Amino acid sequence: MRIRLTPQADPMWEIVGSLHRIQARDGGPALAQWRRKVRDNLSEVALLSSVRTLLNPLLPRARYFPDFLTPTASGDGLDSGIEAILDTPPSRVRTELEILRRHTGSAAGLDGLARGDLRSLRHLGRVVAGYHHAALADDWPAVESTVQNERAVLTHHLAAGGVEAMFAALPSGMRWRPPVLEVAYAAGDQELHLRGRGLTLIPSHFCRGTPITLADPDLPPVLVYPARRPPRRAPDPADPLTGLLGRTRAHLLRLIAAAPGCTTGQLATRTGVSASTVSEHTTILRRSGLIDSVRHTNLVMHRLTHNGALILQKRID
Repeated sequence: MRIRLTPQADPMWEIVGSLHRIQARDGGPALAQWRRKVRDNLSEVALLSSVRTLLNPLLPRARYFPDFLTPTASGDGLDSGIEAILDTPPSRVRTELEILRRHTGSAAGLDGLARGDLRSLRHLGRVVAGYHHAALADDWPAVESTVQNERAVLTHHLAAGGVEAMFAALPSGMRWRPPVLEVAYAAGDQELHLRGRGLTLIPSHFCRGTPITLADPDLPPVLVYPARRPPRRAPDPADPLTGLLGRTRAHLLRLIAAAPGCTTGQLATRTGVSASTVSEHTTILRRSGLIDSVRHTNLVMHRLTHNGALILQKRID
């Protein structure tokens, strides 16, 4: 009853994954090009040194990094995540940094945090926000697209067969053998007993290889894992759907097809246009009979109609 699937990309876990990709230098030419772009962006805003001396030592690609840097509140957005980090009790920061020191050795750039210095914690918040803006903002629509496509797969199985079907549909490296979810885990053999607390599944764009969980077994359990990536398509300048609907509405229709139940806010994030503009376009799509929309509290969620699916059928196969 307490199994959850995160509603959107989690910015702090994506920061962790992206920093690990920078440190690992894996992934071939596409990631190498992305690393160069990130390095140039960080240099432009004078954050490259802070990332190297603060974020990399805090979030090493290793068996341990501090849990306080990936708070549950981050699921509500970057600002909520940073606020939760700044509210971390100094005693917890010191304890987790001492564990980090035992795993990776000391780092001079972390001394202020280890002493519980409030200015150091605020500086960390500024660096995290700056890094997200410089390194991830341009790619955030792609990050959200990856996560929402993964959500669409899992919610389809959840609706068709319940939680067990959703667990059985998780990507390779995870196997559901009731009542145990077996996961190939980089940190070695361990057991995480949920004790009735449930589990939050967090598909991630930048997570690669094996899934990740929190180090402290007493924290609310999460499982961060590499989301399946949809095949990339080169834009077709002769796309008849774009000619019929316009580029933005055609793009919105494809996004709704890939993530049924997506909200106006999620569509705005993934397209890079304002929520009011998305609302105008979805109104036209709805009046044309291509989508249906339903309001729940303060959210408006969209899905394809039969006619919308027919018009897209030859374009999304």
